[in-house]
This record gives sequence, structure tokens and C-alpha cells, in this order.
Amino acid sequence: MPFINIRLVREVIAHDPARLKAEMAGKITRAVTDATGLSDSDVWVVFEEVAAADWYVGPSSVAQSRTAKT
Repeated sequence: MPFINIRLVREVIAHDPARLKAEMAGKITRAVTDATGLSDSDVWVVFEEVAAADWYVGPSSVAQSRTAKT
């Protein structure tokens, strides 16, 4: 059974996160079922939201990088 774990910066999906996650899960599930022949119920999709201040790229958090760009 495929288990797909999606980690994203929380602030990226601030606008209507439930709709966005449902849309993403549907598309991901379709891609996996098309490739494998498995049924929808065999595909698990989990979303983990991480605050921009807790997600680092090198020594800087995403929050710091965004502040520096503005």
C-alpha cells in the first residue's frame, strides 16, 4: 500500500487549505492508481504542515529568507 507523505510550509496553503489538500490528494491518488492499478483505498496521503520559522534551507529559515526578499 503506497503511503505518500507531503510536507509543506504552513503559510503556503493559508488560503483554503482543506480544498487545496483535497485537490492535491485526489490528483496524487489518481497518479498512483493509474501507475499501479491499485484502488483509491490502497493509497494513503498524509499532509504535514511546518511553520516557515521551523523549516530551514541551510542556516536560514524560510521565514527569514522571505523577510530578506521583501
